[in-house]
Amino acid sequence: MSGRIFCSFSYLRARDLFFGMRGLSNYNLSCCVNTLLQTFSATWEIGDLLDKFMNCTRWEAAGVRGCNVPLELKRVLAAMKSDRPHPAPHRDFLHSLDRNCVRLYTQHDADEVFLAILNLMQLQMDDKPLALQIHNLFKISVETYVECLDCSGVQTLTSYMLSLPLHVKEEQDSLEYCMSSFFQHQELRGINCCFCASCEKKTPSKQAVKLRSLPPILCVHLKRFRNYGGYTRKLDCRVTFPETIDFSETLKEAFSSDFAQNDCRYTLHAVVVHSGTATFGHYTAYVRDRVNQRWYYADDSHVRQASWENVQSTYGGRRTAYMLMYRRGSKEDGQRPELSG
Repeated sequence: MSGRIFCSFSYLRARDLFFGMRGLSNYNLSCCVNTLLQTFSATWEIGDLLDKFMNCTRWEAAGVRGCNVPLELKRVLAAMKSDRPHPAPHRDFLHSLDRNCVRLYTQHDADEVFLAILNLMQLQMDDKPLALQIHNLFKISVETYVECLDCSGVQTLTSYMLSLPLHVKEEQDSLEYCMSSFFQHQELRGINCCFCASCEKKTPSKQAVKLRSLPPILCVHLKRFRNYGGYTRKLDCRVTFPETIDFSETLKEAFSSDFAQNDCRYTLHAVVVHSGTATFGHYTAYVRDRVNQRWYYADDSHVRQASWENVQSTYGGRRTAYMLMYRRGSKEDGQRPELSG
């Protein structure tokens, strides 16, 4: 009996490793970074681009070793693809983050660390066109416009985000509802009035954000933490999200006049999960395998096969989805998104 159990366990472990799933040991409160590394590994476009990143001459010339985040990220993602039976080595990557002010022995917010890693790659890669390609993987181009309610004058500002921050409210129960709320018009009155150049004074106004383009990889941040009188509380309310979504149907009213993207279908491929409270928690991840399209659950060094029903269990409660990674394209077509230069 024990032999059959051992053989079954070995088979499952070998199968997981065959598909490139390796755990990461929790090293000095590293569950947040471990989880993000699993989502980066599932976002194979990053690894493909980093494979072209050959050196870090500027840092080596300065005599600073182990500080280059993109180089260490390239190494750890390559190690996570190998078929060795033990957790992938990632201490050098953790120390490179520590030397860039993402400290060890500290609990971090996953979205903040995600943005910090992307920004450090922009700063530290000597190959700027390659760095821009990685940046553009996640770049959400938006247009913010403010309309004066007195003279109807309009001011616009074009900017971008690398993750879409959606406030979670008790009455909201779906990703589509949270997105619609984010792009709704808001009236600004009283102390929130904006300066109107035509009226030459602060006036009541109407503000809205419009989408100019969506990226190949759309990162959604479900903002579940609120500050109430100096005390941070986590909202455990239920927020559903689909495995596939067509934003041309759910967000059509949020598109700007120059939105020209044809394919707005996206498929979920990674979910960052937060368990516990705002002050004491733990991060894990669900990731979809590139080859067999199955879901896997990564909890530090432990990796196991999961199901879409397991992913859906993170809709609400003490163990909730915190970040969602969607890839452009349907699950059926299996096509890679085009990477813009």
